[in-house]
Amino acid sequence: MRAERALAAAPEEAFVIAARFPVNDERALRVGVTTRLVRAARRARLWRSPAFLTAFKNAAYGFDEERAMSAGGSDGIFLLTREFRPANAMQKKIFNRFLDQRESEAEAIASRLKVSVSELRAVRVVSHHVRLLGVLVQHEREDTIVLVDIDATK
Repeated sequence: MRAERALAAAPEEAFVIAARFPVNDERALRVGVTTRLVRAARRARLWRSPAFLTAFKNAAYGFDEERAMSAGGSDGIFLLTREFRPANAMQKKIFNRFLDQRESEAEAIASRLKVSVSELRAVRVVSHHVRLLGVLVQHEREDTIVLVDIDATK
């Protein structure tokens, strides 16, 4: 992926935009990736795998506020919340290990997107085999998802 080269060339950047998808006539979705995601996907031996790329392409469905919570079995972009108990692996990765950490990459991402960390919405991009974890910021005509981790648990 070109994003991998862009991250290597600009290590001070919080993320790079890897794709832009038109969601409908009125909205678009930018998808950013972080070095953290690349490392996690490599550790899981999923970087650039068919499962990873399928999940990445599923971001093209866009985020639909009316279907924000997945009932299960659907591909697309869905919110992650802290309410589900017991906390699953995805919640631990996005909240405990990312958003709740002081001086984390979350602050750099929020700063670049011109929002506060509290305005970052935790999401997962779902495919059959893999979930890409990230944060979502919505603007008037364009949404941005920055992917920060991967979950391949069953």
